[in-house]
Amino acid sequence: MKIIHLDEHILVIDKPAGLPVLPDGWEKDAPYLVKTLTEEYGRIWVVHRLDKVTSGVMVLARTAEAHRDLNIQFEKHEAEKVYRAIMVGNPPWEAKTTKFPLRGNVGHSHRTMVDDRHGKPAETGFKVIQRGSENTLVEARPMTGRTHQVRVHAYALGYPLLGDTLYSAPETRLIRRPALHAYSLKIRHPQSGESMIFSAPYPEDFAAAVESLNKP
Repeated sequence: MKIIHLDEHILVIDKPAGLPVLPDGWEKDAPYLVKTLTEEYGRIWVVHRLDKVTSGVMVLARTAEAHRDLNIQFEKHEAEKVYRAIMVGNPPWEAKTTKFPLRGNVGHSHRTMVDDRHGKPAETGFKVIQRGSENTLVEARPMTGRTHQVRVHAYALGYPLLGDTLYSAPETRLIRRPALHAYSLKIRHPQSGESMIFSAPYPEDFAAAVESLNKP
């Protein structure tokens, strides 16, 4: 696991795909992010989460004060999260903002679903970065932080993420997980107030899937 930034107040990491942030309900003895980091750096506080299958930038707090400050930034949507994702297909738009309300933890598969009546407000902005013959690389900016938000909003638009079989994407050999990477994160440092932007390069599997867009 790569450490992007470390000081007395915050820890910013490049989370690998496949590692849950907290204990997995099905495999309670399996490794998880908080346990691994606590053993190395002492007590930490979770500010936001990435899905087990998602890679990329994540910030954690090292003090209760930093935790409170960062929580407020996320709650007020002051923290700016930017993802890169690969959609199955070629959407007819260059940019699109979705506001489908979402309800989480539905059914035995614990999916999130669009629910106009009982869902919570959710908003994601998508922008096309690169088109391939069959798939499309997009930037995704979630304005809210619902579970599986980017994945479900992409699915609801009719273009599920490559490899995301939970949300109806077809099986593929290009990547063995949903093609979603937390590319950058902008926050205000909880102690100094300085605006900071952190980014994480594509991991190997995501980079290979992006490269496949160039193939005829």
